[in-house]
Amino acid sequence: MIINPYIFNHIPNIIFGFSTKIGLKREAPYYFNMSYSVGDDSIKVDENRIYFFNQLGLSIDAIAYQKQVHGDEIKFVSSGGDCGESDAMITTKKGIGLAISTADCCAIFIFDVVKQIIAGVHSGWRGTSKRILSKVLKILFDEYSSKPENLVCYLSPSISKANYQVGPEVAQQFDLRYIMPVGENFLLNISKINYDILSHSGVKPQNIQLSNLCSYEYSSILHSYRRDGKESGRSLGVIVMKDNL
Repeated sequence: MIINPYIFNHIPNIIFGFSTKIGLKREAPYYFNMSYSVGDDSIKVDENRIYFFNQLGLSIDAIAYQKQVHGDEIKFVSSGGDCGESDAMITTKKGIGLAISTADCCAIFIFDVVKQIIAGVHSGWRGTSKRILSKVLKILFDEYSSKPENLVCYLSPSISKANYQVGPEVAQQFDLRYIMPVGENFLLNISKINYDILSHSGVKPQNIQLSNLCSYEYSSILHSYRRDGKESGRSLGVIVMKDNL
C-alpha cells in the first residue's frame, strides 16, 4: 500500500510515493519497514526498499538518503546514495529521488514548477523548533529565485496534536496557538506549525496538501514510534522529477 497525494497527481513530471506498514506480507513487529536502524533484518529492509521503489518505477541507486539527526542541516544533492547527516535535501537534478524517513515526524515535500527544483524536509519537534522548513524556503527564494506562488507542497502523515503529548520544556519553544495544556504536559501540533510556515511564506493554500492521517491513530497502516516504541518500523516518502520530460 502506497500513499499517493492528490497534490502531485496532476503534475506529469513528478513521481511521489509514501510507504506504509503494508507490503510483501511482512509481519510484526516491523512490518513493511524501510529503516536499517530499528533492529529489523537488513536483508528484508533491502527487499522492502527495492520493492517499494520498483512499484514507483524507480531504481534504488537513484535515491538519495540522509542520516536524520533532528537538526537543521540542509544538503544539496546531485546523485543517489547516502549523503550523510542532515534533515533536508534539495536537488535540481532530474531522475534523483529524495527520501525522507518518518514514524511520527512531519515530512514536507516541495516542488517548484517553474524552476524545476524539489526538496524533502524531515521536521520533528526539534527540527520544527529550529525552523528547518523556513530555512529550506529561504534557500529556494534567495539562491534559486523561487517564487512562493510556484511551489507545490505535501505534508506527510504524522502524529496529530491529539496524540502528541510533550513536557513543558518542549512546549515553551512554540507559540501558544500550537499547544494545549493537558495536566502537567501539553499537546503539540507539529504539522500545523509547518503548514503555517508554508502559508505565511506565500505558498497558495490550494498548492498545499496536509495529510489528515495520524500516524499514531492509524495503527493498521502507519508506523508510529510514539505508539510502538523501539520496535516501530519507518516509512519512506520519496519525490523525484522525471528525467524524460
